[in-house]
Amino acid sequence: MKFPLAAASLLALSAPVSAQEYQSIIYVSPNPVGINDFLQLGADGTMRIAEEMGLDAKIFESSDPTVKLQNLEAAAQEADIVVAITFEFDEILADVARDYPETQFLQVDSCTPDAPENVHCSVFREYETAFLAGAVAALTSETGTIGAIGALDIPFIHRYTDAFIAGAEHVMPEIEVAPTLWIGGDNPFADPARGQQRATIMASGGADRILTAASGTNGGVFRALEDFPGAAGFGVDINQCLQAPGVVMDNIEKNTDIVVEMGVRGIIEGTQPAIVALGLADEGMTLTSLKPGVEDSECLIANYPEVIEQVAALRDQIVAGELEVADPMQMAE
Repeated sequence: MKFPLAAASLLALSAPVSAQEYQSIIYVSPNPVGINDFLQLGADGTMRIAEEMGLDAKIFESSDPTVKLQNLEAAAQEADIVVAITFEFDEILADVARDYPETQFLQVDSCTPDAPENVHCSVFREYETAFLAGAVAALTSETGTIGAIGALDIPFIHRYTDAFIAGAEHVMPEIEVAPTLWIGGDNPFADPARGQQRATIMASGGADRILTAASGTNGGVFRALEDFPGAAGFGVDINQCLQAPGVVMDNIEKNTDIVVEMGVRGIIEGTQPAIVALGLADEGMTLTSLKPGVEDSECLIANYPEVIEQVAALRDQIVAGELEVADPMQMAE
């Protein structure tokens, strides 16, 4: 049984935890896993590393903010390692971690402010890969107009939307950019109906290459683009071309499952830093077009081998430090 900080001894706060003491892990999601490919990746990584390390594993799925807090606290009391995913835990994770100093926490895709020592953050440099996706959009656009749709108008999502536009303008300064649209509503990451409506507006205005950074909402965007011959979307997190063949150009993929595995392994081995940022150089992120097997990906980009070569060259420049992509979150501070 674990106890909150008020009941913990000073010895428990300072004593190192050996690998043999890690027996259990719980993955806590902010929303149901089944409707969100990104959350599913985190769950997959958790279960794989649990099997590898011989840990008992559970998944706590949340349905609303109250349940999310209850799940996090329950996981902290029960497990040796808790994996929490996305920025939706930013406001509560630090306090819970302080209450349970014997539990180690891995937050993926964000980092709670003023994190205590038992919190480890694995974040991504989304803007690097979104920049490359924008280049793909501009180099393949037939109308000369591209655009982006985000789940919420928050700095984190601008890492996708703003960087996508920057990449398009980098390779084609004359490209036209539609005003960015936002999903909003009660469930911006899982609202296909609102996604379809936003995409219809943008495509009707002439944009034929549209990025949507809204996870489960993206399916509605792809449905809308079926009504606009020649138009194509960009997926996020995984290869979404398989979900909508013929209307998805490429994807900004996060190797979330691998990042979870790396983070948990690092915690157990005592090598995990307080925060690690993963991007193109670390293979934490990539485009589907830059992975082996693109010809079987169902992505339209497979029909543009010359564009893939150009974008691969841009990636190499970013990795080598020859091309610096601005982080919209830092620019907003």
